[in-house]
This record gives sequence, structure tokens and C-alpha cells, in this order.
Amino acid sequence: MTDIIREELQRGISSLSLNCNEEMLSSLLAYIDLLKKWNSAYNLLGGNESDSLVSRHILDSLSINPYLEGNIIADIGAGAGLPGIPLAILNPDKNFVLIDSNGKKTRFMFQAKIQLGLDNISIENCRIEHYQSIQQIDMVMCRAFSTLADALTMLQPIFSDECKLLAMKGLYPEDEIARLPDGFELSKSIKLDVPGSESQRHLIEVMRKKQGSLISILEPSRPNN
Repeated sequence: MTDIIREELQRGISSLSLNCNEEMLSSLLAYIDLLKKWNSAYNLLGGNESDSLVSRHILDSLSINPYLEGNIIADIGAGAGLPGIPLAILNPDKNFVLIDSNGKKTRFMFQAKIQLGLDNISIENCRIEHYQSIQQIDMVMCRAFSTLADALTMLQPIFSDECKLLAMKGLYPEDEIARLPDGFELSKSIKLDVPGSESQRHLIEVMRKKQGSLISILEPSRPNN
């Protein structure tokens, strides 16, 4: 089974045109093992998703890798560390703050951080609206989280003029985009192509409004990272 998972993961990473050395691959596989071991007791993923774990969670998380910007990236409602932990493994030069109010899930993330030796992540067990940072957050990402409007409202204290929100969605969230709070606008809509998944996936980038800004609608791309 381990060989099958390794092959599926390698194939997906190659399809996404991501740079992943053997050490990174080993860390991703170790993270998958941790998810499987802790899922039954901690309900990290909800239901029995072991069969689709690689495509539904790991490759799905890694599909946004080409669109990360900046040095300090916050993952809000991180849950089991998705997408933050897989992205931190592939980006040792970036710092990730994983935020979740669920104590069981943050305990799992602490364990993953220790066992995988991920010095570039920090974990905060708190509600998003209570999180305070002494450093500027360059980008915020979320997956299977709240509506765009609710997320932006909670993020106001740490969302600087240059910060960007990357929200992972299924179907294109037309209604959510129409209800963006005043002062915010859609800056990019990216249709993601996740290996092994037939479901629609979209990455929505939102920024504070700026004069003369343009919206980019992007199809799946294979940039070299």
C-alpha cells in the first residue's frame, strides 16, 4: 500500500510540475501516515477518506503552490494542517502560521511539526478573529473554510493593504464574490486542475481595493516552481 501511495503522490506532483526532492517526498509520506493514524481518534478529515487521501487532500493542497507569495503565510481554519503542512514541506524558505480553534486538531499539528521537523511552521490554537501578529502577514489561505465575506471580516486586524487572501473553493463562488465586503475585490480567479480528482476546484484571490486594479481569470497552469 505504501508503494501505491508513493507512486500516486509522485505522479501527481509531476503532473503539477512541482519541485519535490526525496526528502520532501518522504516528509509528505510521513505526514500521510500521521493523518491515517490520528484520523479515527481525532476525526481530522471527517469520515473514512483513506482511499482518496492523496488526491483529495495532499495534491489538492499542493495545487495552489505556484500562487504563494511573500514570506509569512497564514493558514486559517487549518484543521489537520491542510493546506499548510504540505505547502510548508515544499517551501522550507517560507514561514507558515497554522491557526485553528479546535484543540484536538492543533495538538495533531504540533505532533506533525515535531515528528516532521518542520521549523518553518508555528501553530496557534485560537479563533481567527482573536489572532494577533507582530509581523506583517503577506498572504492568508483557507481551504473548506467560511464564506469569503466572513473570512475577510475575521481577518481585518491582520489584513494589511498588501495582504492577499487565497481561498480554495469547489464550484466558482459567484454569489460569495458578489457579496465581498466594501473595500475588497477579486484580483484573481484560478481554475485548478487537481490530479486524480474529477471535482471542480477554484482558487479565489482577494485583495483590498486599489485604483486601476485588474482582475485576472486564469486557466490551470503548469509553472515551474
